[in-house]
Order: sequence, then structure tokens, then C-alpha cells
Amino acid sequence: MNIKISGIGSYIPEKSVSNTDFSDHVFLNEDGSPFGYPNEVVVNKFKNITGIENRRYANDQYTSSDLGFFAAKKAIENAKIDPETIDYIIFAHNFGDVKHGTVQSDMLPSLATRVKHKLQIQNPKCVAYDLLFGCPGWIEGVLQANAFIKSGMAKRCLVIGGETLSRVVDDHDRDSMIYSDGAGASIIETSDDESGLLSYESATFANDEAGYLFFGKSYNPDLDPETKYIKMYGRKIYEFALSNVPSAMKSCLDKSGLGIDDVKKILIHQANEKMDEAIVHRFYKLYEKTPPKDVMPMSIHDLGNSSVATVPTLFDQVLQGKIENQEIKKGDVLIFASVGAGMNINAFVYRY
Repeated sequence: MNIKISGIGSYIPEKSVSNTDFSDHVFLNEDGSPFGYPNEVVVNKFKNITGIENRRYANDQYTSSDLGFFAAKKAIENAKIDPETIDYIIFAHNFGDVKHGTVQSDMLPSLATRVKHKLQIQNPKCVAYDLLFGCPGWIEGVLQANAFIKSGMAKRCLVIGGETLSRVVDDHDRDSMIYSDGAGASIIETSDDESGLLSYESATFANDEAGYLFFGKSYNPDLDPETKYIKMYGRKIYEFALSNVPSAMKSCLDKSGLGIDDVKKILIHQANEKMDEAIVHRFYKLYEKTPPKDVMPMSIHDLGNSSVATVPTLFDQVLQGKIENQEIKKGDVLIFASVGAGMNINAFVYRY
């Protein structure tokens, strides 16, 4: 039994925030001291490392569940299915619904339940729940949908990855420039041809790595220390990803029975351009190869890092021809991979 993505949809917020929009920010070091160089230097270094020039923020009236709903509607339309036939709605996120102007997380009811309500699905046997797995959440949701279907617990699932990270950032932390908002959604069901998920890997490293991403106070000592924002140890995450993601991808590919030359595209979490490039180079080096040109589509330059939304929105954008010099053809072998809070790593090999 092959399990495939029969429908895909995404919601990319219209509001674009450029690097120059951060020119007036007061960036501080972790101890609250000022940087020793101007914002222009900070922004230029940031762009050179991450590749990010712009990022998208949701309109003030929308929350993560709204973005997930918009993406879900497109995925349902793309799959040409009746939403009443969906057995599971799995919504991967990190911080729930955070209304504009606040930092309080709202996850009651679950975001998946909110999407089901917005879709007006009447079937009570359509089970809706949320998945907290960091940036790899959408991929993990696909793997759970795969398990549900293969076990006979479901025939069709809706997997959503959505986030509004712009509302949980510390404006005084230069890492705030990384994060963005967005949502991607997919319909998962059985395949009647050779397309579908071929193999997968998933892991959690929670000894030394558990606290690499966390909620912490602002770098501005004048702000309430009880108000928390997303924080990370960027260098540790970078080193962890380079040490562990390529081997996970190799294990996944080897399980599929396919070779490295069969891989047409690698769709990897859009966290940092330099990090993603290094991961892919190390992955190919494990096979004593160099990456082919255009094997790794990138959307981070214009969309930033929207966490769980980056992989499904990237997939949707490539299929829609919205990323230059990138296309996916029937029969192409793809690798989806991600890394994030946990620290979690996952991947799957997929024949389109």
C-alpha cells in the first residue's frame, strides 16, 4: 500500500517585511548591552549568513488557525475531495494562536478543532488534534497520517503546518529577523499508482540538545522578565544539524532501496541558507558525490523561516512554478527533511 500526498495548498501572507525595515531596531546582546556596530552591519551579516532578504507577516486580524484554514481549503480543492471524508485533521504548530499585540498562546480548543469548525465538517468521526514537534512538525504529521492509514484507522487525513512566529519574537534579539508566518496543508491518502511515501526516519535528541530552542526573557532588561519569547542557541543548532541531518537523510534513502542518483529534489526546512547548503553537501559527500545544480529549491530569501510551514509551502510553490528554475515531474524522487526544537530530526523519501 502506497500513501501519497493527493492535495497540497499553502497560505503566504501578503505583508512583506524587508531587512531594511529593521534599521531602526535596538538590537542588544544577551546581557542587555548594546552592539558595538550599527544596524546596517548587523543586517548585512544576517543576510549573508541566512540568505533572508524578506519575510512575511500575517495580517493583524489573522492567527495561526486562520492561516491553517486558508491552506487547508486550498489543499482540499487541489485534491478534489469532500471534506466530510477526512478521518483525521493533524495541525502541527509550536505556539498556538497568538493574537496580534499579545504574546499569550491560545490552544483551547486545539487549532485542528478550530480548522474543522471553520471548514464546517459535520462528521464527528473526523478526529482533530494538534502536534507539537518543532519545525519538523508537518513531516511528522505526514508520518503519523501514513501510520493511521496503513493500520486501517483512517483512509484520508489532512495534515497542516502553520505558525505566526512574528508574534513571539524579541524585537531586541537579532534572531528575530529570521522568523516569519505562513501555513501549508496536505491531503494524505492511498495511492493507486507507484507514487507515494517510500521510506522515513524520525528521531528526538533530548539529552544535551533539549534546550537548544526555548522560551526566554527579552534581551532588554527594562522589559518584564516573566514575558517570554522564542530563543535559540544558533551555533549549537547549526553544528547539531550538520552532524545529524545528513546521516538521517542517508539512512532514509538507503531504506527506500533507491540510489543517490535517483534523487531529483531535496525539500528541506527553510531555516538558514548556509546551513541547508552545508547539509545537502554533506549528504552527497556520504555517497562521494557533489550535489547536482538546482537539487535544493529555496524559498527562504523571500519568505523567511515560518517553522512548520516552510516544507509544505515550499513543495506547493515548486509545484505551482513559483520558484525560478525549479519543477517537479511525475515519477521524480524527492527527499523531504527537517530539523528543529526537541531537537527533532525527520525525513521521508517520496515518489511524486
